[in-house]
Amino acid sequence: MYKIGIGYDIHKLTVGRDLIIGGVKITHEKGLLGHSDADVLVHAVIDGMLGALCLSDIGTLFPDTDEVYKDADSTLLLKKVYELVKSKNYAIENIDSNIIAQKPKMMPYIPKMKEVLCEVLGISQDRFSIKAKTNEKMDAVGQELAIEAQAVVLLKKI
Repeated sequence: MYKIGIGYDIHKLTVGRDLIIGGVKITHEKGLLGHSDADVLVHAVIDGMLGALCLSDIGTLFPDTDEVYKDADSTLLLKKVYELVKSKNYAIENIDSNIIAQKPKMMPYIPKMKEVLCEVLGISQDRFSIKAKTNEKMDAVGQELAIEAQAVVLLKKI
């Protein structure tokens, strides 16, 4: 049996924060504003996994009102969620994702993101697709005010 989930996240860009996407620190003058490290890609993947198994969402599991998660490394949250998925007897079949950012360019960082996230999840890199897109200077992302990510996660019953 297969289950599929979709995840989405967006965070505002702000001065004074590191830009962490896909578990990788990216050189940029701004970072993403959020309670944790605001890693939009990891957050989208987490929501995709949780959605596939109807287990709510990232904000319910790791609320921004809980100081335990203040500045949390999102890859650690991802690991916890995947342990939950495995406890329900499911495994990742594949993940397809998009990072939507006008700047900085994501393409140079994608190989490292795949390496980091596949290691966290214990899956091979041929099961995780990460693509980079822009919004052609339209909307908040296109105007360099935010970065967003989308992920589709396919789980298979073990």
